Formats: sequence, C-alpha cells, structure tokens
Amino acid sequence: MKKIAVPTRGNVVDEHFGECEKYTVFTVSAEHKIVKTEIFPSPQGCGCKSNIASKLKETGVSVMLAGNMGDGALGVLKKNGIEVYRGCTGAVLKIIESFLQGEINDFGEGCRQHDNHGEGHVCNHSLN
Repeated sequence: MKKIAVPTRGNVVDEHFGECEKYTVFTVSAEHKIVKTEIFPSPQGCGCKSNIASKLKETGVSVMLAGNMGDGALGVLKKNGIEVYRGCTGAVLKIIESFLQGEINDFGEGCRQHDNHGEGHVCNHSLN
C-alpha cells in the first residue's frame, strides 16, 4: 500500500501548498487501485513552518502531488521522506488517476513569488 497526498481546495489541486483548505490522502494498492480516501485539515500558515509534513509522514504518506510550493516546503517534505511532484492542476481525482497511470512528472520549479502561479505548467497536461 502507498499513500499519496494532494493539497486540495474544493475538488481541485490547490495552487499553493501552504494555503490549501485540506489534504486529500489516497491509499493505493500494489495494483494501483484507490482503496481508501481520507481528508486531513490544513494547518493555518506557511506550509514550510507548519507540522503538516511530519503529520503526513506519520500517517504513511510517501508522495505529494502538488501545485506550486516554495523551496522551504519542498525541503521539509523531502526531509520527511515524501517524494514531491510539483506543477499539478485540475481535478484531484483526475490527477491521482494520471499519477497511477505513470503520466505525472515533477515540473521541477518551486513557487518563488506568490504572484507567480506557474500557469501553463501542469504535470505534463491539464486535468480539469
């Protein structure tokens, strides 16, 4: 079993990791089937300064499919053993399905300015 977290606002990937409403956590079988979905509330404040990375690690999360995030948040997640794929946008369920089909790659750039949302950079494709 593998657990994958997605910063979520409504039913879509939140563009800002540290400002999301919640984290949708999918438990996935070895056969790449979703067997359980859980919701974890987001702590208030900056993602890199919150305890969300350690909390997600404690629940068994090993992968984060995210929109944009700063270098601080990326470092904290990686330090907690969570592999991060940045640049994801669109419907959460479509993102997780695409990841399970091997269609998601890390865009490789963090969010350096809060007014730069990285439009057009979507885990290889837009999923709405």
